[in-house]
Amino acid sequence: MTEEKLDEKILAIFKDLHQHPELSAQEFATTKKIRHWLSERSITLRETDLPTGVFAEIAGDPNGPVVGLRADIDALPIKEQTEVPYKSQNDGVMHACGHDFHTSALLWAAYWLKEKQAELSGTVRLIFQPAEEAEHGGLQVVRDGQLKGLDAVIGIHNKPDLPVGTIGIKAGPLMAACDKYRITFHGIGGHAAIPERTKDSIVAASSFIQTVQTIVSRNISPKHEAVVSVTSIHGGDVWNVLPGEVELLGTVRTFYDEDRDLIINRFEDIAKGLERAYGVQVRVEWGQGTPSVLNDEKLTRIVQTANQTEVKVVTPELSVAGDDFSCFQREVPGVFVFVGSDGPQDWHHPSFQVDPAGIRVAAGFYYRSAIAVLKDLNKE
Repeated sequence: MTEEKLDEKILAIFKDLHQHPELSAQEFATTKKIRHWLSERSITLRETDLPTGVFAEIAGDPNGPVVGLRADIDALPIKEQTEVPYKSQNDGVMHACGHDFHTSALLWAAYWLKEKQAELSGTVRLIFQPAEEAEHGGLQVVRDGQLKGLDAVIGIHNKPDLPVGTIGIKAGPLMAACDKYRITFHGIGGHAAIPERTKDSIVAASSFIQTVQTIVSRNISPKHEAVVSVTSIHGGDVWNVLPGEVELLGTVRTFYDEDRDLIINRFEDIAKGLERAYGVQVRVEWGQGTPSVLNDEKLTRIVQTANQTEVKVVTPELSVAGDDFSCFQREVPGVFVFVGSDGPQDWHHPSFQVDPAGIRVAAGFYYRSAIAVLKDLNKE
């Protein structure tokens, strides 16, 4: 197939994926299509126990290393508000994070790598991951054994605020660990005019809100970035009664595991102190999400060198959003980069769009990076 025909095919694939988005763990049609698109190029599929997601390999030197390339395939429960001619046909579901962009780019790279299969100094494993947005898809892939035998793993995410032709590459932290919490204050309610007969859960909760804001400013190094936010307060429903219970919800974003652990411990310490100070019971429920994306320094240097003469490489800003590619990085060395998609809105917006021209750039990054990492690891 000529490059012009391949361009047309990938663009058609991208539009098809965008028109038919599927939610996390429901990507059944998407899975079937990806398997077909790989099989028609005779790319070997790997067995899996997962109901959605596709895994495949392009094997070169059987004695060489194995490098994984990952793309996510799920969409979001958002009603699309764009005017593109290929907008979503699934009402209330939209590729509002560009996973159709990622999937199309990895398919394109796979086609190129297949043509060079005999020259590969190792094996490239293709990971089309389900359920990145929910359902802990990255962890499911790890448990399914799809990372066994990998020596390195490479991933991308489109970046609307970077122009097409630009790739953001950075060693160390790139995206945040995203955790949530629920704090429940159990006091003794009563008449608002007789507070001495109550254990005021509102006062205790208010004190907690103020105190947790000192965690970052007085416990985390100013060289590290972290966020503690209280996003919801529920307690009481009438003007003259002190409620017996108040509930707080919120989120914590960190880039280093030690900071994440410290914040969890400080929440518990503050809760215990408030119990003694206000005579209430405080329950802390921690919803631990994905860890932070931490790029391996050696792999980062390899992919930067492999791509810097072909595209514009920049140092990206840290993102306080998260990505469960980080689950892979806890298993094997990994590098995750931002690929410019030049969009009018950021991720998860109903008017989110990507410039399809960026798909070729992303595919080229996958292709060059896989070859470069295989060659480098083969020297060891």
